[in-house]
Amino acid sequence: MAQSNNKLFRSQLRSKNKSKLVIDYEPTLDDQLSRLEEDIRRLKVEFDVFFNGASKRPPYDTKGRVETLIKRLGDDRTLSFAQRYRYTSLASRYNAFRDLWRRTMQGREEGRDPIMTAKVSAKELAVAEFRKTNFICNDAHKDVELVKKLYSALIEAKKVCGEPVEDFSFPRFHRLIASQADGLKQRLGCERVSFSIDVEGGHVSFKARGEKS
Repeated sequence: MAQSNNKLFRSQLRSKNKSKLVIDYEPTLDDQLSRLEEDIRRLKVEFDVFFNGASKRPPYDTKGRVETLIKRLGDDRTLSFAQRYRYTSLASRYNAFRDLWRRTMQGREEGRDPIMTAKVSAKELAVAEFRKTNFICNDAHKDVELVKKLYSALIEAKKVCGEPVEDFSFPRFHRLIASQADGLKQRLGCERVSFSIDVEGGHVSFKARGEKS
């Protein structure tokens, strides 16, 4: 009888210990935003596979899950400013993709040139994925490595927009940036210059502004 009671006790103890290990994990908002970013990336891949003819059906199931998550996060009023900014960026990226997929589908249905459609789609996808870059320069004459990074980012943006880059050499760019930085510093009395590169409306946006501190 005592042995039976001991077995029962040990069994109850094991069950109790197991129950302690069961943790209800609730994804944080950051986790959900990361999941949304990954789902958008996966959806883009699935649509690329479909448009290339390797899949018979468009990924509408995945698309529905992404849109459900976007709506749920959009209605969440507990998002911090940083989280809301990240959410807005992801939602804008998805909307750009969605409009592109819709136009591509429409073009296929109307029998347009698939090669030309693919080229236009590739450019619009590249524009949608381009991320704004910022550089802060103390001395454009001496900060050669930083100016090289700025030059590379600008060349990338020009290629994305289909703008010519053949006659746009680094030495010429370096002289232009140094002159522009000197002029801003003298006119505004600032110590540094901030440069930003972005793509707006399918065209390169290159801006410079003074930074006093």
